[in-house]
Amino acid sequence: MDNLILVKPSKELEKSIWEYRQEYFNFGETHINGSCSIAYFNDFNEWLNIVLSIEKDKLLADTVPASTFFSVRKSDNKIIGSIQLRHFLTEDLEKCGGHIGYGIRPTERKKGYGKQQLLLVLEIAREMKLPKVMISCDKDNIASSRTIISCGGILTCENYFEDKEQQIFWINLDK
Repeated sequence: MDNLILVKPSKELEKSIWEYRQEYFNFGETHINGSCSIAYFNDFNEWLNIVLSIEKDKLLADTVPASTFFSVRKSDNKIIGSIQLRHFLTEDLEKCGGHIGYGIRPTERKKGYGKQQLLLVLEIAREMKLPKVMISCDKDNIASSRTIISCGGILTCENYFEDKEQQIFWINLDK
């Protein structure tokens, strides 16, 4: 498996990011986890401005400061996934969402990239001095729960959010 690096979204990556987005649509998926809601934007610059504003604490309604990244495969510079690290939790994020949301492009799933991407962002969370992070996933998303557990996630509860059964995991970042 090729190594990944995390990169922040930029105008230079527009074509690659838009291709990443389109692949989800081609597979009939309308939500792209960890991408700062890119699926709902038709204008790249508008989306990029929101991503950069949220990271710089210039909060928009119902947001928290967050860093959005794309994981890029070193060997061919292909975007493999997206991952967002929220800097703190709101009451709503404690119910669903947590600190981290992530996704892997449909054609690259089941290759171990989810774990690699999550481990990279956990290092950033450690650098931010977060003592632990919360991640939620739908209970029927076995691949995601296995990824979270493989990165140190401890299942702390199961509940329902918007009629979907979900699992809540915490990962302790103290070394």
